[in-house]
Amino acid sequence: MSVVTGGAGFVGSHLVDRLMIEGHEVTVVDNFFTGRKRNVEHWIGHENFELINHDIVNPLFIEVDQIYHLASPASPPNYMYNPVKTIKTNTIGTNNMLGLAKRVRGRLLLASTSEVYGDPEIHPQPEEYWGHVNPIGPRACYDEGKRVAETMCYAYAKQVYGEGQQTRSFQYVSDLVDGLVKLMNSNYSQPINLGNPDEHTILEFAQIIKKLVGGTSKIVKKPAMQDDPKKRKPDITKAKNYLNWSPQVCISTRYNRS
Repeated sequence: MSVVTGGAGFVGSHLVDRLMIEGHEVTVVDNFFTGRKRNVEHWIGHENFELINHDIVNPLFIEVDQIYHLASPASPPNYMYNPVKTIKTNTIGTNNMLGLAKRVRGRLLLASTSEVYGDPEIHPQPEEYWGHVNPIGPRACYDEGKRVAETMCYAYAKQVYGEGQQTRSFQYVSDLVDGLVKLMNSNYSQPINLGNPDEHTILEFAQIIKKLVGGTSKIVKKPAMQDDPKKRKPDITKAKNYLNWSPQVCISTRYNRS
């Protein structure tokens, strides 16, 4: 059985769809802070599906084989809304999920974030890069929370034997889900980048969206957010070598099909 924490969120719900279609028994654990029940309600009533309204800051006692740990507010407005809650979710919550995996001798996959690299001084960013993060800035609750979560996973792995001009590189959700499933079922237990090296400025993304949506909306430029990274592009060499994974959907493909 697979558990997906944060399974009612955007990525989580797509992952749930993939697992359910493949015939897995899936339990979604979500407190609906940012996730939405409607994202998974089409599976409610299915014999292989269970939805648990639960905050992972509190221990969870269920039987499970695989844990996809995605629970955490992910966008800056959400994770900065309640920074203490964000830190607790990524630290105490991760500790609880690792404890669950240890008890049932299951496997846990932590969905971390490129934010652990902060405002990088190395571009593109390989998994070995330690990052350039402000630990006392407004984004630190998420950035450092995820960094601690990675550290906890590392510690548990050592304990438990055998088991505007800033650029972004967005990937299509089906590619991410495919990579998550491949990583979960691989023998690789170190951090690995799952992303699309196709790098664009935020302005370029805004222009593409505006052209697709149409209408009279205007692109408005506002002051940059504090500690907002200027560049972001993943080095996916390890994903290619160890998982035989690379993005299949490029932004031009999606744009041209529309």
